[in-house]
Amino acid sequence: MEFGVSLFPTDYSITPAELAVAAEERGFESIWFPEHSHIPMSRKSPWPGGPELPKQYYDCMDPFVALATAASVTKTLKLCTGICLIIQRDVIQLAKETATLDQLSNGRLILGVGAGWNAEEMADHGTEYKTRMSLMAEKIAALKTIWTESKAEFHGTFVDFDPMMTWPKPVQNPHPPIVVGGGFPQGAKRAIAYGDGWMPIGGRGWDVLETLPKFRQLAAEADRNPDALPVSIFGATEDGDLLKGYRDAGVTRTVFGLPSTGRDEVMPLLDQYAALID
Repeated sequence: MEFGVSLFPTDYSITPAELAVAAEERGFESIWFPEHSHIPMSRKSPWPGGPELPKQYYDCMDPFVALATAASVTKTLKLCTGICLIIQRDVIQLAKETATLDQLSNGRLILGVGAGWNAEEMADHGTEYKTRMSLMAEKIAALKTIWTESKAEFHGTFVDFDPMMTWPKPVQNPHPPIVVGGGFPQGAKRAIAYGDGWMPIGGRGWDVLETLPKFRQLAAEADRNPDALPVSIFGATEDGDLLKGYRDAGVTRTVFGLPSTGRDEVMPLLDQYAALID
């Protein structure tokens, strides 16, 4: 089982580049940055993690710019979004951004995606909340088309473009892995339907370990090879028994969350989590 770290990069946290170097030196496999373009002041949409939305959600940097700085100072660290709000992004521009990052990092991108929870944020981007899941499925299909075809063309309900050409293409073949975030069963079903892996969050009132056999059964019933759908669990703790349970259950990676603070607070936590890798 691999270990990763996630953090909301902000102008008051450890820099993405410094964190990436430290994570790679300590044996972590991956680094994950989330995305929120902005937070509307109305705050009508409840945050799934609790009653109060943490400050870093308002302040987080663009994940792809942050990952590019991390790519420039590392050699093996996987560069991941956790998650990219694909429903709020222009898919043609996203294809270029992600392919560029995959090229510049020599094939180290993992694109974690989700449909999000903040309806007002989506609305500001012209996205309707009720159709966000269908939009996500279509944008993922269009993204794969742009990544893999020299003369890409796509005609859907939400995404529509005639034959066009755009480069660069990703280094990874056939394309960077797309892991889909979400709970069980709906998020798991979406990962099976059009993803290359599933990314659930632990500690949200349900037992991820209990769902893994059900997830693999759903995958088999959908004619997907369960072994080809890696599971990346977010919200890892220092509970050694739980981590061993994840490992023994065939979890591909578990990701520790870090606070959006400076190096003096983050580095000791990295050392604590790195000690668990062995």
